[in-house]
This record gives sequence, C-alpha cells and structure tokens, in this order.
Amino acid sequence: MPPFSLEPVITKKELQAFPGTFTSRRLESRPGNLPVALYVQGGLAPTRCSVVEISPEGVVVHERVKASGLALIQATGNPLWVRMTGLSDLGELKRLLTILEVPDVVHPALLETPQAPQLQEYLDGLIVCLHRLGCSRDPSHLISEQAGFYMRANLLLSVEEFDRQEAYGKLAVWLQNKMPAANADDLDDMLHVLFEEILHQYFPLLEVMSDRLDDLEESVLRSPKPKLLTKAFQIHSNLRHVRRQLWPLLSQIRLFIRQNQADLSPESAERYQDIEQHLNQLFEVSEWLRQQCDAVTQAYMASVGNRMNQVMKTLTIISVVFAPLTFLAGIYGMNFVDMPELKWSYGYPLCILFMAIISAAMVAWLSRRGWFQDWTTSRG
Repeated sequence: MPPFSLEPVITKKELQAFPGTFTSRRLESRPGNLPVALYVQGGLAPTRCSVVEISPEGVVVHERVKASGLALIQATGNPLWVRMTGLSDLGELKRLLTILEVPDVVHPALLETPQAPQLQEYLDGLIVCLHRLGCSRDPSHLISEQAGFYMRANLLLSVEEFDRQEAYGKLAVWLQNKMPAANADDLDDMLHVLFEEILHQYFPLLEVMSDRLDDLEESVLRSPKPKLLTKAFQIHSNLRHVRRQLWPLLSQIRLFIRQNQADLSPESAERYQDIEQHLNQLFEVSEWLRQQCDAVTQAYMASVGNRMNQVMKTLTIISVVFAPLTFLAGIYGMNFVDMPELKWSYGYPLCILFMAIISAAMVAWLSRRGWFQDWTTSRG
C-alpha cells in the first residue's frame, strides 16, 4: 500500500467562545432507514472504543479500550486517534469524551442522531458531522449511518453509529508503515482521508440510481404502470435527501477555506479544496439525476397519452365505419308507404351487400391514410 504523500501543517486561530457560537442542529428525520446491521442490534450498535497512539517508538493500536485504559493512554501526551463506534452506551461514551477533555457543548453533535451535516470550528477544534449513505438492493430504499469527527492539537476523535473496518483498517496499517514515522501533523491527513472515504461512497450510490432511472424510463415507454411512476418518485425523494446532505457541507467548507486561508499551509488548503471539488461534483450529479427523474415522469405521461390517443383513434375508426351504415339503416327504417325498395324481392340482400361494400371501402381508405398504425406497440 503506497504511503500518502501529504505533510500538512495546520495553524488554527483561536476563537473566543460566546453564547450561540456552536449549537447542535438535529434533523427532523433520518436521511434514510437504519442499516440491517443496526436493526439486528435493536437500532443501536454495541459501544466500542479503539485508540491509535502515535508514540516516538512507533504506532500502537489499542483495541477495546475502556475509560480507565483511555485515561492512562491520554496521560502519555502522545497524539491519538480515538475511534468510538456504536451508540448503545451513551454513559460510557460521555465518560470517554470527558477523559479526552472534549467540550460538553460538542457532545450532542457527536452523540445525538440524526445530526445535520456540518463543518464548524469551536475554540481550537474542528467539528465535522456527516452521513454515510447507501442503498439496499433496491435504490429506492436509502440507508444512512452518522459519522462525527472532532480534531484538535494531538487528538483526532471519530464517533460512528456502526463499526466499518474497511477504510479504517487500511489507514491504521498506513500509519504503522509510514516513512518517515507518523507524527501529530498526520492527524489532519487522517481526517481528510476519512472525510473523502465517506464522500466517495456517494458516487456508487448515484450510479445505481442512474442505472435504475434508465431502466424505469425504458419500462414506462414499453408498458406504463403507476407503480413505475411511484418508484421514480421514491428515487427523486432520495436524491432530495442526498442534496440536503451535500449543500450544507459545500457552503460551510467554502466558508472554512475563506476564513482560514491565511492559516492553512498550501498542502492543507489543497486538500480542503479537493473536498470542495468532490462535493460540488456530487451536487451537480444529484441535480442532473433529479432532472432524469423528471424525464421519467414526462416519458410516463407521454406514453399514457399515446395509449389514450390510440384508444380514441380506435373509437373514431369504429364511428367512421358505422356512420354510413347507420345512415342507411335510418332511411330504410322509416315508415313511409311509398318506398319502392321495400317491395323488391332482393332488396334486403342488396342492401346488406351495399353496406358491406361501403364498410370495405371505408376500411381501405382509412388504412391507406395510416389510421390503423399502433404507436403503442412494444419495442423489440
């Protein structure tokens, strides 16, 4: 695994605390459903804590750390990456945060769910909160997991609803094998990697939605059904949730870069600009997919309109063919005494033959004009 070629140095300006500087902003509802793994645990995963200690002798990984063990590790004064997963035991989590000297005002942003996406500075720390979004087999069902990060000098703290080992295991291995040895400056690199890892998961989600919308558009053109339109509306609603997760982060990271431009090193500023670019790309793709949802709706309405036109055309053909026949039947149905045709021996069969000739002539004429073409036939 190649090392990350980033060596940033962040100098954060001290901010004075005053009422309203930082407030927890909870969402009215979760962006999606809970993952299956959290349903199995009754909605809350078991609480676990692990610590990656960056000591002068090397990187040490401590698994399943309790409050007493964290106090001993904290006393060494070494840079730490503390990872907490699962929100089932809030009391234990609060004790761990107290040992790490995390301000009480920051606790709700890390422990309460669901939180609004945010990137804020408070005193000498940086708080990041966002949701890892995904989908089940059907992209109309969105699932989400909240992840919160808090970074200050010599400390990177991550609090997640569910334990995801893939990216974090690779990051721990990179720290252990990094040359030169890892130090406190690498904590900012790690926050950037964790941030990017969550954002990159949005691209496969949007790609699945795009493929599903293509299938829906093809289906509504072949055989428009109300349930297909309902699925398109569900995807449209999920895209609205995705946009609501992206635009606050996009505006806040732009503000963060502008306010801290003088204090950020060139490498650090470039990384945050990369995050801004990724957020902007995701926002544009989600907006384009919302327009594709509208295209599915328009295709459905056009297909239903074509079918309705086909029905009306069929009824019109029937009316046109039977109009002269009805006229003849009306004439010979009158009760006048002097009607010579009524006394003909072959009057009835001749009248029927004449009606058949008129019907055949009308059908031939309408066929030459293309009235019998079916525009709703399924495409092969």
